[in-house]
Amino acid sequence: MAEPLGVAVVGLNIGKVHLWAYQQLPESYRVVSVCDLDLGRAERAAARNPGSVAHADLTQVLSDPDVDVVDLCTPPALHLEQIAAALAAGKHVVCEKPLVGSLAEVDELVGLEAGSGRRVMPIFQYRWGHGLQRVRHLVDAGVAGEGRTASVEVAWRRRPDYYSAPWRGTWASELGGVLTSHAIHAIDMLTYITGPVASVFARTATRVNDIEVEDCAVAALELVDGSLATVGATLGSSQEVTRHRFHFAELSAESGTEAYTSSSEPWVVTPDSPESAARIEAAMTTFAPGAEGYVGQLERAAGGLAGGGELPVTLDDARRSLELLSALYTSAREREEVALPITADHPSYAGWAPR
Repeated sequence: MAEPLGVAVVGLNIGKVHLWAYQQLPESYRVVSVCDLDLGRAERAAARNPGSVAHADLTQVLSDPDVDVVDLCTPPALHLEQIAAALAAGKHVVCEKPLVGSLAEVDELVGLEAGSGRRVMPIFQYRWGHGLQRVRHLVDAGVAGEGRTASVEVAWRRRPDYYSAPWRGTWASELGGVLTSHAIHAIDMLTYITGPVASVFARTATRVNDIEVEDCAVAALELVDGSLATVGATLGSSQEVTRHRFHFAELSAESGTEAYTSSSEPWVVTPDSPESAARIEAAMTTFAPGAEGYVGQLERAAGGLAGGGELPVTLDDARRSLELLSALYTSAREREEVALPITADHPSYAGWAPR
């Protein structure tokens, strides 16, 4: 059996959840380093992960030969520089969303990854929820039929205490608002099922908090297959809800409404006919969903990181997500429909933030 990969987790806010996930996979990973600007926080995390060392400086992490994978849970504006430094140091990278702030930066990372011999894996942990995986299985099995419509609702609550962290709520450091930092996973869940987007028409507003970036957004999407979708997102909801609905020729599928676990069961799949029900039942005999959430993604990634094989999420996945973000923000700013793909000569290729 191969030795577990040595992991360094950098940034111990959401990074605490990453540490927990690695602890569930001891045959594949061992945490050897934890890093945070607050050294006391890092030391407390190291105490909960025996065998790990606490650091307050990323350069110390990158010089450690026991570190194979650097897991970045830092503010988004730092990601490009930190990913580039980790690749140059010969480390694989796992990175939280949003990966970087523009398509130009994603394409730069594609080149850096290819030249380094190491891999970069963006985090899209919601993909592995058993409910969403069940719908994906039915689509892949060909029993859902053609797409008709889909909808996404992200109604969360964020108030001034959330924005007390100085890097939040600004274009320079958070890179965006509810679309970038909160609805990005729900939108990825949408396109993970429906496939790519052909065009968007969006509106954004700041109506909840005194911040630079948007905290309310709506969008209409046309998918490449001709189906349609809507997205609604707000940080001003008293009740926190995340919900997906998918309507295909042979079935409809609807998620539960738990804000942070909506890709997990329960989901309701409704066949369009007795014949559809029989095909769904037959397809489900081969359904084997695996682990969920961060554990699910990291478990699926272990072989690829250790041996250079396929990863469950790639830079191409992140690029499609950030291309859609670029189109949404451009549409909202210009108040017009925006077609995809966004090419290198497009004004938003270099970034979606207002100039």
